[in-house]
Parts: sequence; structure tokens; C-alpha cells
Amino acid sequence: MQRENGIAVGMTPAPPESSGVRGAIAANLRRTRLARGFSVRELAELTGVSKALISQVERGVANPTVEVLSRLATSLELTFGELTRVHLTGPEVIRHDEGLVLPAGDTTVRALFAAPDRRRFELAEGHIPPGTRSAKSSHGRGSVEHAYVVSGEVTVETEEWSVTIAVGDAVRFAAESDHVYATGSAACRVLTLISFSED
Repeated sequence: MQRENGIAVGMTPAPPESSGVRGAIAANLRRTRLARGFSVRELAELTGVSKALISQVERGVANPTVEVLSRLATSLELTFGELTRVHLTGPEVIRHDEGLVLPAGDTTVRALFAAPDRRRFELAEGHIPPGTRSAKSSHGRGSVEHAYVVSGEVTVETEEWSVTIAVGDAVRFAAESDHVYATGSAACRVLTLISFSED
């Protein structure tokens, strides 16, 4: 394996979901650069950061300084938090018999999801009749939706994926894109918590 400036090259980078903040930065930088219509060369000219370093950051093989990240974020009209945030690329499901169960006096608490950053949130209880599809909804950039089924069964659908959860199951997913809740032959009661980034 060749190395340049202490960085391994010629390797396939790990997927963002398995490589923490470095992978998140790589994915966020590339996605936003392409969405803004910049080539690597154009972004390099705009920021004063070399093409080679930008390429290494996008492959998740560099450890850029805070100054470099700040320049990239500013040029792409992102906050520092948005550039470094780990995004959910698919739904995370916890089934009714999963999760860490913790004793709390005479009761137990089953840990489901924890927010890794400061967020404001909305908590709601929904009742979805049988054979119903909810209206499409999305909740803005950086939003994350959590759902927990109290009774019945429901399918959460987006253009990219679909997952069915039943009593005691929970799911967490990025809520930036349109999604719907759909029931089959039975009604469903579901708790939803939508968290919003403070950025």
C-alpha cells in the first residue's frame, strides 16, 4: 500500500455510516459540492484548499484542520455542524425484543434512541385507521423522525426504502425527504418524535 504524507492511498473508503465523523464529512462535502454544481477544481479555486486535499477529504482518507473545514463549509453555504453531522442514510429499526433494558427501581426502561447533538423536538401520538396512507410529509434539513408502535402495525415508506414495524418496534430515519405511514387491515397507534437541528 502506498502512502502520501502519512495518508494511505489507493484504498476504497469505508461507507460513511461505518466511519464516524470522517465519513460524515466526506459524504456531506461531496453531496453538497455536487448539489451546488461545483467541480473539485472550482471548489479548490474558491476556497484556496488544494484539489488533492479536497479529493482526500471526500474519500474519507484525510484529517483536515478546523480551518480547512470552515473554509469548505463557508464556501458551500453550510454551517460547521451541517458539514460534520452524521446523517442517517437509511432507517434504523429496533424490534420489540431488542434494545438495552435498564432497571429503574421497581420498573424497567428499554433504551431506544439517543440524540447525539442538541435538538428541539415535537412529540405526537397518531391514530391511523385501517387501509390508510398518510399525507406525504417532510420536516426540513437535518430533521430526524422517530416512531414507536403502541398498537397495530404500520409501514413507513420513502422513495428509497420501506419498512414495516409492529407493536413494540421503533424506527429512526432522516425526515428531510417525503415519507408516508401506511396501514393494512388493522388500525395503528404510533408515537412519533421529530427532532430538529439547532443549526
